[in-house]
Amino acid sequence: MLEVAIQQEQGWDTSLDWDALANQAVSAALRASPQGWMIDRSFTAEVSIKLTDDDEVRALNANYRGKDRPTNVLSFPMVQADLLDAMSNSDDGEVLLGDIVLALGVCTREAAGRGIAVQTHATHLIVHGMLHLLGYDHIDDGEAEGMEDIERAALASLGIDDPYLIDEDGEQGA
Repeated sequence: MLEVAIQQEQGWDTSLDWDALANQAVSAALRASPQGWMIDRSFTAEVSIKLTDDDEVRALNANYRGKDRPTNVLSFPMVQADLLDAMSNSDDGEVLLGDIVLALGVCTREAAGRGIAVQTHATHLIVHGMLHLLGYDHIDDGEAEGMEDIERAALASLGIDDPYLIDEDGEQGA
């Protein structure tokens, strides 16, 4: 079973159903990954998502990554990647997979720069953050390609175009 808890800070569009968007993004990321089995297990896999401002993300990025600037998404895994598959034998209880934090200003600017809706970009960032919680990374090219392939599949299942597509002008697509 999957549980997504969302905390929405001031400034995020309150007319959107962020709970549904977050649940769909997390579920899509899980289903597209080898850890999709978590959705159907009897234990509860919990993911916490915070939609906040650039200042909070900047502080978190400085404290945890030594980078004193806001970034679009931060992920804080609570389960070591090499222990995730061991959870397949669990039949009860709760497992906190981790936290995902999005920065409103960065997300809004990036969405505008790509000509897409903020909720579309936020969905991509939640999928991306969820894959980090599952142990995926993009430090080297091989890891990046594998992670991006899973992102593409998850986003396609939600009707969202490839965010890594490069057009004929060399521009990154939405």
